[in-house]
Amino acid sequence: MSNFPSTKPILTITVQMKSLRLLFERNSSPAKTTSSSSKFKRPKPSSISNVSDSSQSSSSQDPLKTHFSSLIKSTETTLQLRQIHAQILRRHLSSSANLTTLLISVSSSLKSIPYALSIFNHSHHKSSFLFNALIRGLTENSHFQSSVSHFLLMLRHRVRPDKLTYPFVLKSVAGLGLRFLGLILHGRIIKSGVEFDSFVRVSLVEMYVKLEEMGFALQVFDESPERNKSESILLWNVLINGCCKVGDLEKAMELFEAMPERNIGSWNSFINGLMKNGDLNKAMQLFDEMKEKDVVSWTTIVNGLSQNGDHQKALSMFFKMLEVGLRPNDLTLVSALSACAKIGALEAGVRIHNYFVENGLQLNKATAAALVDMYAKCGNILSASKVFEETKEKDIRTWSVMIWGWATHGFYGQAIRCFKKMMFSGIKPDAVVFLALLTACSHSGQVDLGLNFFDSMRFDYSIEPTMKHYTLVVDLLGRAGRLDEAMKFIQRMPISPDFVAWGALFCACRAHKNIKMAELVSEKLLQLEPKHPGSYVFLSNVYAAVGRWEDVERVRMLMQNQAVGKDPGWSYIEVNGQVHSFVAGDHDHKCAREIYLKLEEIVSGAREQGYMPETGWVLHNIEEEEKEDALGSHSEKLALAFALMNTSPGTTIRIVKNLRVCGDCHSLMKCASKMSQREIILRDIKRFHHFKYGVCSCGDYW
Repeated sequence: MSNFPSTKPILTITVQMKSLRLLFERNSSPAKTTSSSSKFKRPKPSSISNVSDSSQSSSSQDPLKTHFSSLIKSTETTLQLRQIHAQILRRHLSSSANLTTLLISVSSSLKSIPYALSIFNHSHHKSSFLFNALIRGLTENSHFQSSVSHFLLMLRHRVRPDKLTYPFVLKSVAGLGLRFLGLILHGRIIKSGVEFDSFVRVSLVEMYVKLEEMGFALQVFDESPERNKSESILLWNVLINGCCKVGDLEKAMELFEAMPERNIGSWNSFINGLMKNGDLNKAMQLFDEMKEKDVVSWTTIVNGLSQNGDHQKALSMFFKMLEVGLRPNDLTLVSALSACAKIGALEAGVRIHNYFVENGLQLNKATAAALVDMYAKCGNILSASKVFEETKEKDIRTWSVMIWGWATHGFYGQAIRCFKKMMFSGIKPDAVVFLALLTACSHSGQVDLGLNFFDSMRFDYSIEPTMKHYTLVVDLLGRAGRLDEAMKFIQRMPISPDFVAWGALFCACRAHKNIKMAELVSEKLLQLEPKHPGSYVFLSNVYAAVGRWEDVERVRMLMQNQAVGKDPGWSYIEVNGQVHSFVAGDHDHKCAREIYLKLEEIVSGAREQGYMPETGWVLHNIEEEEKEDALGSHSEKLALAFALMNTSPGTTIRIVKNLRVCGDCHSLMKCASKMSQREIILRDIKRFHHFKYGVCSCGDYW
């Protein structure tokens, strides 16, 4: 099966573009009703409004038409619209251009595009009003190709496009990414004399921005009369957004400062651009300077901070927003819940959930999925399941986050059952769902079941596997010790395996102490990314595990020569609503002395339970005592000690770590859960570990 999308739509557009050029050459004159002497005169706005007004007035003189107009405008469902349409046909009013235009507009707003097309196709007199209503409806429902096709049909019918036609055709052209067609339309607009209409001007700039043709966008802006620039703040906002989109913050700032007038949208647009380019300080500075802030302003800040990794600040700003009395929208809530999920801030997530309940907010597909995801990633899989069951409308995203939740927590049986329920509900799985299923099988050692899902995805659902799917199959086979099969699989992949795919096999080699294969795989890793610290660290640890210290030292010297540094491990923990972060070897925390004393106490107690520091996880050939010190400073151990110091007995401890937990920390967590009689939930980069009564939910299969 080809990896490329069908070329038919592109070929169709190419043919249409050729037709469009011919039509522009032949039909650059106005519609039939205009005289040739006024060929290139700009249409008077009053002439358009007069036609519209005469249509409206003739309708208003007929009480029946007026009644039907009112009914159409108040319609809430397609079924109601069909019933009204039937009555219009029975009363022989289908020839009314006003009623037909309204029917098309309302059916489009109800996202019933096939019905809108049917009304249009059965209309005998296709006026500019009908074409404009349909083209707008098609564009707003993202049927861009059909929108362009009907614009061509408009020209063939010799119906003259006007200032209400071009903005939506330009948007469709941008949506299709057709630069050449956009340039042709620009020329047509100039010939039609509507290029200085405010709506058309903004749409031209916006088209070039979306096509990332900033040279043309700036040229259109620079050539705009001062009247356009002074009257249209939107023109400036669109251009500033475009400059930010291509990373030209200097030009964006120049435009922002030159604006004759700014509205909230101007500030929001520029702040959003700064956030997307990673300039958080400048974005926060501008936000603080705003005299008036709306929900979009706050949402831009919350979402921007979260997207840039400053999740704690994002949550702080979200709760400030609530304090000033602004009601968040769906995007604000989703962004805040996402920030909670990233750092495991369960208490903050619960506060947001309570806000839903206390303010009578109904969960929709987006907020429900975000809430389920937050609970699952914060370690409370039961609450995630409860929210999921209470959600009435579930889409593929809602199902996939729940299946992912069960999978990462190690409950493969629940993940499979959830998948079956999704199938029974009539929703077909997508590539993301199969990633979750493969993850569930990999964590639980269900190799054959995982391979069956992989084959089913390809053959039953015609879903082409991505690199992530192939990597999970390598991980699935590798974890189970089927290293030769994993190697054969990776060699037969139809796409070149990347660093992560080879890394999955390398981890398996290390776990099963297959040094020969590990050395072979490490060569592949170093070829792909010679500067990546993982290649060196993995190989060093493999050699260390079998006591080959000379090789460990050789790899360490290679790291130094290549100027490669090991990524530091960090952990987050939330205590009493406050998120605390720890870095491996951290001595900067205000309670550092007490934390290390508590950690010594934990290790001492664990030794009495039979715990012995697994010094094979340390990189270098150093004395055993020094190795134990190196292990003792791992970030998750510091977070554990801090939590035991600052939470009540019996409180569940939840830790989030950015790297895979090492064997020594895993062993200590088991002992600590038994000694403290607490559940310790640790989320590493791969999965969740639930430690309880000295046992881990992973069954030491990780």
